[in-house]
Amino acid sequence: MKLTDLPVSGLIAAFGSTSPTPGGGSASALAGAAGAALLAMVAAMPKNRASTADDVSLLQAAGTRCDVISHALLDLVNRDSEAYDAVVAAYRLPKASDDEKATRKAEIQAAMKKAAETPLETMRHASEALGMAPPIARLGNANAASDVVVAVELLLAAARGARANVEINLESLDDAPYVAQLREEVLEIDRLCAAVASHLCGSTPVRGRSCHPSTDTLKGIVRL
Repeated sequence: MKLTDLPVSGLIAAFGSTSPTPGGGSASALAGAAGAALLAMVAAMPKNRASTADDVSLLQAAGTRCDVISHALLDLVNRDSEAYDAVVAAYRLPKASDDEKATRKAEIQAAMKKAAETPLETMRHASEALGMAPPIARLGNANAASDVVVAVELLLAAARGARANVEINLESLDDAPYVAQLREEVLEIDRLCAAVASHLCGSTPVRGRSCHPSTDTLKGIVRL
């Protein structure tokens, strides 16, 4: 059974079990899926602030895209665990002979690449959903401002958590150009997320500090 087919209580129990999966990567994807879904909800609510045809189209397009992203992130809840299970399986391969050792090393490297690429996908999707937050915050129902706050915080958490999983898996890879390429993309996604958070907070972010969900972000969204 897929993780996402479990009831909520069963999924939480799976996260709390002694099994290495599901772990932080799947949890990050789950947070992102919830955040994107909340943005889709706000965009679809009646009594919005879209006053022109262009505004209506923008709000609808942002909401539709967030719904697609939410489903993609939900799929990554499963895929992230599957990727790490493959790493565990590769480490369990026999290593008695030189050929077995070479095969095992190659399988580990391939599995580690997949284990790094999967949370990177989570980062990409979380970042894209965050990009939908400003127009939804500006044009959506004003009474749902706190829902946008929660969505943004969940998506930021998803991106940060996924980054931690990307980085720890990159440390085990021997392909230096590949590692450098992924690290550069990670940094770029970080910059995009920080820019959106700064816009919604209505202030310049302080290094090492994100906007506080109950103050800065809410005030910024209400001002939009």
